[in-house]
Amino acid sequence: MMMKKYHLLLITLGLFLSFSAYGQEKNKQLEIKDFYSFYPEDVSNIRWMNEGTYYSTKEKFQIVKHNIADEKDNEVLFDGKETTPSVMFSDYTFSADEQKILLQTGTSKIYRHSFTAKYYVYDRKTKEVKELSSKGRQSYATFSPNGSRVAFTRDNNLYVTDLTTGKETQITNTGKQNEIINGSCDWVYEEEFGFPKAFFWSPDGNKIGFYTFDESQVKEYNLQMWNGQKVYPDDYRFKYPKAGVQNSTITISIYDVAKAKTTKMDIGEETDMYIPRLRWTKSSDVLAIFRLNRLQNKLEILHADASSGKTKAVLTEEDPDGYVDIEYADELVYLKDGKHFINSSEKDGYKHFYLYTIDGKQVRQITKGNWEVQEYLGIDESGKTPVIYFTSSEESPLERHFYSVDIEGKKKVKLAGDKGTNGVSMSSDFKYYILKHSSAEKPLTVSLYQIKKNKRLAVLKENKELLKKTEEYNFAKKEFFDFKTKDGTKLYGYMLKPKDFDPKKKYPVLMYVYGGPSSQNVKDSWSAGHYSWHQMLTQKGYIVVSVDNRGTDARGEQFKKSTYAQLGKYETEDQIETSQYLKKLPYVDGGRVGIWGWSYGGYMASLGMTLGADHFKMGIAVAPVTTWRLYDSIYTERFLKRPSDNKSGYDDFSPINHADKLKGKLLIVHGTGDDNVHVQNTILFQDALINAGKQFDVFYYPNRAHSIGGINTRFHLYQMLTDYVVENL
Repeated sequence: MMMKKYHLLLITLGLFLSFSAYGQEKNKQLEIKDFYSFYPEDVSNIRWMNEGTYYSTKEKFQIVKHNIADEKDNEVLFDGKETTPSVMFSDYTFSADEQKILLQTGTSKIYRHSFTAKYYVYDRKTKEVKELSSKGRQSYATFSPNGSRVAFTRDNNLYVTDLTTGKETQITNTGKQNEIINGSCDWVYEEEFGFPKAFFWSPDGNKIGFYTFDESQVKEYNLQMWNGQKVYPDDYRFKYPKAGVQNSTITISIYDVAKAKTTKMDIGEETDMYIPRLRWTKSSDVLAIFRLNRLQNKLEILHADASSGKTKAVLTEEDPDGYVDIEYADELVYLKDGKHFINSSEKDGYKHFYLYTIDGKQVRQITKGNWEVQEYLGIDESGKTPVIYFTSSEESPLERHFYSVDIEGKKKVKLAGDKGTNGVSMSSDFKYYILKHSSAEKPLTVSLYQIKKNKRLAVLKENKELLKKTEEYNFAKKEFFDFKTKDGTKLYGYMLKPKDFDPKKKYPVLMYVYGGPSSQNVKDSWSAGHYSWHQMLTQKGYIVVSVDNRGTDARGEQFKKSTYAQLGKYETEDQIETSQYLKKLPYVDGGRVGIWGWSYGGYMASLGMTLGADHFKMGIAVAPVTTWRLYDSIYTERFLKRPSDNKSGYDDFSPINHADKLKGKLLIVHGTGDDNVHVQNTILFQDALINAGKQFDVFYYPNRAHSIGGINTRFHLYQMLTDYVVENL
C-alpha cells in the first residue's frame, strides 16, 4: 500500500524584469490536457562508476559515461542502434569490473515491482552482444560479484548462466504457478516488503541465497478481465493472503555453484512468520536472515552458516505494544572490519543509528535527538574513523536535509540544507554527490557536488522554464499552517488559495487526504501528480487543503504508532477537526467543505462521509479500502493485528458498518483490475449503502489496476472528478 534558494537576488531581479514580458500571458486557464506538462525534468538512471569522477546515464538507447571534471571527456559506452542485433534496452547494470553490461529489453510488468524481460550481455572488450538465454523470458537477471555468471528466474525457478561457457544451469525444478516459487517473491511480499527478486549472490560470487515460497495453501483471488474480442471474460487467479488467513510457507536455501549443492537454512520450527530480508555479511560463509513473527512486533537477525545451515540469533528488537518497522532492515550495514555492523532503530522514540559488535552487542547509539533519521545514504570507511551519510528531519518534519556524522557519533555536519527537501545520491568513493532539491516555491534542481569543501561543481537541471510556466498559469503557492486539536496535538497542513483570493469572500474547500501509517503529504517540496488538478480547482474558485493526521511520518514513534490497533479512529478525528478549524476561518464557506483521497485516502474519505457526515458536504473515494478484512495479511496485521485478535479494530472503523450515516454526495471510483485493493471493497460498500437506502454515485474503470493508469484514462478520471466537485461542492 502500500532547500535553500540559489542566487536569490538574481532570481528576484529576473522575475521583476520579466514581469511585463510575461504579464500578458499570465492568467492562462489550466486544462486537463496540460497536467502532464507540469512534471519537472530530472536526471534519471544515474549509475555512479567505480572511479568516483565518472557516472553513467541512459540517454535514449545509449549508455553515456560522464566525466565530472570535464564533460568534453564524455564517452558513449554502448549504443543499442549500432550493435548486431540492435538492442533497444529499458534498463542496464554493469558487472563489478564494468567490462560487461547487462541489458534489459521487452519488459512486461506483472504487479507493482515484478516483471519479465529479455536480457542481453554486452562485452565492452569484444563489442559482442549475446542473448542471455534463448529458452524463454527471464526476470531479475543479476551479475555475480566477479562478473562471470548471471542468475535469473523463469517460470518460478532459479537459474544461473556461466558467461564463459554459455552453459545454463537450472538450480531448482519445483516451481509451479500458484504453488511453488523459487527465487521470486509472492504477491504479498512483493507489495508489502517491497522487493520482487528473492535471490542474492554471496560476496565471492560462489553462492546464492534464495527464498522458496510454498503458496499452495494460500487462497486465490480472481480478477475477471474483459476483452472486447471475447464473448466470455478471462479469469485471472493469483494467490492473495487476506488478513488472518494462511500465508506462504518460506524456506531459505543456499546454492553452492561450484559444488552444485543446495543447503537449507534453519529458520526455526514456526512456519507462520515472515523472512522480510536476506543480507550477506562480509563473509561468504555467513548469511544474515531477518525473522519476523506474524504479529510483526518481534524482529530477529539470524546469522546462518552457509555450509551447515545452522543459525544463531544475534540481535532481537521487540515492540510488544506496536510493531517493528521492517524498512529499517534496509539500513543494516556490515563494516569492512568484519567485527561490527550498523542498524537503525526507533527504540529511544525516534529513528536513529546504532553500532553493534558482530555478535549483536550494542557499542553505542550514533545519532540522537528528538528528530528522525530519514534515509541512510552510505558509509565511507576509507579514513581512520568511518563517516555515515544520511538525510534527516532534524530542522522540521516538513523538510529533509543532508548530514554526515562519524561512527563515534561526533562531528555531525550539515552538508546540504537549503530550505525544502533534499535528496542525495553518493558516488561509490564518497567524493561526490548529486543533490536533488525542491521546495514549495522552487521546482526540482539537480546539482553535482564535491564532498571536499562541499563545493557545487555543476547544475544539471534547474527547471527554470517550468517555474515560468507555473507563473503564467497563476499556480497558487503552498501556504503552510499548523493548528492544535482539542487534545493538544499539533497538526501540519498546507493550503492552496485562488490567485484572486479576497479575504472578505467565502470559499468552498476541498480537503485532500492520504493519512496512512508512515505517509506524508505535507512537505516543503515541489508537488506533482494530483497537484495540477488541485491547481485547476483553485482557478475555479476552490481552496484546496491537505493536513497530515496522526500516524504519519517524521514526528517520532509515538506520533506514528498512535493509530496502532485502531486504524481510522484518530485519523478520522483529525480530519474532522481540520474541517472544524477551517470552518472558523473568515474566508471559508462552512457549508461547502469536501474531502477526497485515493487508496488509504479513499478509506479516509469514506469514513469522513459516514462517521464525519455532519462535517463534509461531498466526498470522493478512489480505490478505497472499505473493510480491512479484505486487505492483505502483512500490511493489515502490522497495524491491526489479526481479526481474531482485534475484532473491534477491524469493524469499528469500517465504512461498510457506517453506511447508514451517509448524508452528503459521495462518488466512489474503482478499477475492476485492481490486484491490490480489490474492487470487492467498493462492491460490498455499495451493497451496504443500498441496504441503508442511501443514494450515491459509483464508477468502474474496466480492467484498470490500482493506479487507474494511462493518459486517456487519467484525463477521463480528472474530468469526472472535476465535474463532480463543481456540481456538488
